[in-house]
Amino acid sequence: MSSVESHQEHLSQSDPSPSPNSCSSFELIDMDAGSLYEPVSPHWFYCKIIDSKETWIPFNSEDSQQLEEAYGSGKDGNGRVVPTDGGRYDVHLGERMRYAVYWDELASEVRRCTWFYKGDKDNKYVPYSESFSQVLEETYRLAVTLDEWKKKLESPNREIIILHNPKLMVHYQPIAGSDEWGSTPTEQGRPRTVKRGVENISVDIHCGEPLQIDHLVFVVHGIGPACDLRFRSIVQCVNDFRSVSLNLLQTHFKKAQENQQIGRVEFLPVNWHSPLHSTGVDVDLQRITLPSINRLRHFTNDTILDVFFYNSPTYCQTIVDTVASEMNRIYTLFLQRNPDFKGGVSIAGHSLGSLILFDILTNQKDSLGDIDSEKGSLNIAMDQGDAPTLEEDLKKLQLSEFFNVFEKEKVDKEALALCTDKDLQEMGIPLGPRKKILNYFRTRKNSVGINRQTTQSASAVNISKENDEYLDVGIGQVSVKYPRLIYKPEIFFAFGSPIGMFLTVRGLKRIDPNYKFPTCKGFFNIYHPFDPVAYRIEPMVVPGVEFEPMLIPHHKGRKRMHLELREGLTRMSMDLKNNLLGSLRMAWKSFTRAPYPALQASETAEETEAEPESSLEKSSDVNADETSTAVKEDVPPINVGKLNGGQRIDYVLQEKPIESFNEYLFALQSHLCYWESEDTVLLVLKEIYQTQGIFLDQPLQ
Repeated sequence: MSSVESHQEHLSQSDPSPSPNSCSSFELIDMDAGSLYEPVSPHWFYCKIIDSKETWIPFNSEDSQQLEEAYGSGKDGNGRVVPTDGGRYDVHLGERMRYAVYWDELASEVRRCTWFYKGDKDNKYVPYSESFSQVLEETYRLAVTLDEWKKKLESPNREIIILHNPKLMVHYQPIAGSDEWGSTPTEQGRPRTVKRGVENISVDIHCGEPLQIDHLVFVVHGIGPACDLRFRSIVQCVNDFRSVSLNLLQTHFKKAQENQQIGRVEFLPVNWHSPLHSTGVDVDLQRITLPSINRLRHFTNDTILDVFFYNSPTYCQTIVDTVASEMNRIYTLFLQRNPDFKGGVSIAGHSLGSLILFDILTNQKDSLGDIDSEKGSLNIAMDQGDAPTLEEDLKKLQLSEFFNVFEKEKVDKEALALCTDKDLQEMGIPLGPRKKILNYFRTRKNSVGINRQTTQSASAVNISKENDEYLDVGIGQVSVKYPRLIYKPEIFFAFGSPIGMFLTVRGLKRIDPNYKFPTCKGFFNIYHPFDPVAYRIEPMVVPGVEFEPMLIPHHKGRKRMHLELREGLTRMSMDLKNNLLGSLRMAWKSFTRAPYPALQASETAEETEAEPESSLEKSSDVNADETSTAVKEDVPPINVGKLNGGQRIDYVLQEKPIESFNEYLFALQSHLCYWESEDTVLLVLKEIYQTQGIFLDQPLQ
C-alpha cells in the first residue's frame, strides 16, 4: 500500500515529466482532445434516508429537465416551485428542498449534480456539493483547454481530489487525526473513483410518467405503521403498486397508449395509523404494559391493538373520521392541482383498511347529485350549506386573538378538528381557550356525517332469521356516526380482507342478494389462497351453493406452470383410471366365457351374471360422475347478487411454485404480497379501464 501511496504522491507533484509507472496511456488517448472542452450536463438528485443512510436518488429525466429549465430562468427561478414525481412532490428551488404534497413526510434535500465519487461501503456514487462541483468543473476546463493535468484539489471537508487525466480522477478521504498537529491531509487510504457527468455512473434514470391521469385510487392500509415484510410505510408500498401499474400499462395496454386513449392511474395512500396513535393512547397503554418481552409487547401495542381500537366506539369514531376526512382532503387538493381531471375515483383497502372502507361505504347516502358538475365547488367541509370559516368560529367563541397562531402553523378547520389538547398546548394556547376549542370542534364533528339507516330498505345489509325473513341490523358495527364522502367511488378493491369474518362475528348470517353500496357500483374481494387474514364474501350472498372463487389469470397469460401441471396430472390419472376399469371389464368378460366343468359352471353362473352387472354399475357410476362434471362446467355463471353489479366478487391469486411446497411457511408473506403482485395490479387496471370502454390488448385466459 505504501508503494501506491508514494506513487500517488509522485503524481501529485507539478513535474510535467511522466513517470514510467504513471497512467500515461490515458494521457496519450486524450492528447488530441486537449482543447475540445464541452460543458458537463447536470442532472438533479434528491436525498432519502434509507436504513439510516443517505441515498441520493436521481429525478426522472423529465423532472430533471424541468428543474434545469427553472434553474436557468434566472434569479426569479430560485423562487419557483416545480411539481415532480407526477405532481406528488413539490421542489422549492430556492430552498433546494423537496416536499410531499398529499401526505406527511420529511423534506428531502435537492441538488444539481455534475460531479460524483464512489461511496464508502457500496458502489453507489455520491454527488459533490454544487459549489465544489463548480470548482471541479472549472479546474477540469482549464486542464482540458491547456492540456495540463495532475491537478490536486482539497474539498471543504478536507478531502483530496486528484485529476490525473480525463480517464483517471480519484478521491481520498481525510485520515482521522491527520491535522491534529497542523499538518495538511495527504492522499492516504484507498482511492475512490471520481466521475464527471451522470452518464458516466451506473444509475437508473427512469422516464417520466404520463401527464394525463385517467383515474384516481385511494389506498387505505391495515393494522400497524408497516405494510410489508421489509417494514415499509404505506407510502413506499403504494409507490411499488404505482410503479408496477406503469409497467403493465406499457405491456398490456400498448395499443391504447399508442392511440393516446389512456394516460395512467394515480394511486394515493391514506394514513390513519399516525393520527390514531397521536391521540395519547400510546402513553396510556405504556403505563399498563408489562415490562417483560418489551419488543413483542411494543409490537402488539403498535399493530394488533388496532383491531381492538376499531371495535371501540371512541377510537372507531376517530378512525372512520380520519379515513374519510383524509380522502376528502386529498381529493379536494388533487382537484385543485389537476383542474382538468375528468376521471373517476375508486378506493382500495388492505386488511383492516378494507373493513373500514366497507363500513364507510355501507353508511353512505345516495344524495350527492351530479358529482361531476360539483367538482369545482367541492370543499373539505362535510356540512351541508355554507360552512363558517375558522376565523368566524373563533370569533363566535370570542377567541379571535388566536387566529394568527393557527394561521402561522397552517392549521385550518380540518387540521384543528384532529388536534389534541397537547397539540394546542405546544402552539401556546392557554388551558381555558384550549378546552373551549376542543369542545366546540368535537361537538361539531360528531354532528356531521351520516347516521346509520334504521329503516328497511334495499340499501341495508340484512341477516336472515330462522323464518327466512330479513332483519335490518345495519352492519352490526359499534355505534358511530359515519362521515360523508364528497364523491362517489366507482369500484372498491379489497386486498387480503377480513370483511367476511367480521360480518359473521357481528351476527350477519347472510347478505341480501339485492344489496349494493349506496354510492359505489363495484366490489372486488382479492386474496391470496394462503392469506390467513382473508375471507370470502360470496358464500354469505349464496349460502346454499358451493362454488370456487374466480381464478385471477397470470399477467403473462394462462395459469402458472405448476398449476397446469397439477391439473394435467389430475386429468391423466382420471383417464388412466377410466381406461384401467375398461380394460378390466373386457378381461372379465373374456374370462367368464372360458369353458368350465359342468359342476362349476352351475355354481358360478349366478356369480358371472352378478359380477359383470356390478362392474357395469361401477362403470356407469364413473360415467355418471364424468357426465355430471361436464354438466357442471356448462352450468351458467352463479348469481352472486348486486354487490358487484352482478359480477363475481371473490377473486383468488395463483400461488407461486415455491409457495405451494409449504403453505404455512408463506402465510404471513401471502398477506403482504399484494403491493408487488402484477396479477393484482393488472386486475385493478383491467376493471378500471373497462368502465371507460378500454380493454387489454389480448384477453388473458
